[in-house]
Amino acid sequence: MSRTNRWIVVSAVLALVVVLLAPFVWTELSEGRTPPPLGLQTSAEPSPHVEEPEPGPFDVDGRWSVGPGSAAGFRATLQDAPADERTVVGSTDDVAGWVQVDAGEATAGRVEVRTATLETGSAVPDRVLRQALEADVFPTSVFTLTAPLEVEEVERSDEPVELEARGTLTILDETQPVTVALEAQRSGDGVELRGAIAVRFSDYGIALPPSGPVQVEDEGTVEMRLALTRSAA
Repeated sequence: MSRTNRWIVVSAVLALVVVLLAPFVWTELSEGRTPPPLGLQTSAEPSPHVEEPEPGPFDVDGRWSVGPGSAAGFRATLQDAPADERTVVGSTDDVAGWVQVDAGEATAGRVEVRTATLETGSAVPDRVLRQALEADVFPTSVFTLTAPLEVEEVERSDEPVELEARGTLTILDETQPVTVALEAQRSGDGVELRGAIAVRFSDYGIALPPSGPVQVEDEGTVEMRLALTRSAA
């Protein structure tokens, strides 16, 4: 399918997603049940997945695998809606991947998210969303680390460490360079990463028509929370 034809199909399907999902989203938001961001959290909002680091030395070098407790998804904004009723959220815990660290530097890494398992909290919009993302043809979205990332400070600190990773993000069959704002924190014998990627949906062939009953802003966020465990030697 050409990119132009895909935009037409995806635009129509996403418009239907928003129409179906809007009443649910507005109800959730008005009752204060919107999921908090998977990305960066303030010290006043500690992640329930972070355990107290074990005392003693901590070696960050080695190969790390994305394990249980990980999640990823997206956050989009409805246009012309009240400020507290504008957010659409989809997420999944079907996340896999790995990170290689050598001499205190993350030298390679890959994170895969199964788009077919993204959930918004309502079954019908979930099915339509997966159709929009062509999950049967492109079952995963992928982040790939493309530049070394200094992570040695994670060894020395019990507090979250702010990092900035450069890589590529692939959604459908479109790949774009991205920068990820990250926090890394020791979690027992592992490491937890929380991050957010600012995206423009149209860059990935996902665009809504200029007119319709409900509109979604082109700018959104891809979020992730990765629980990393050391891979067996």
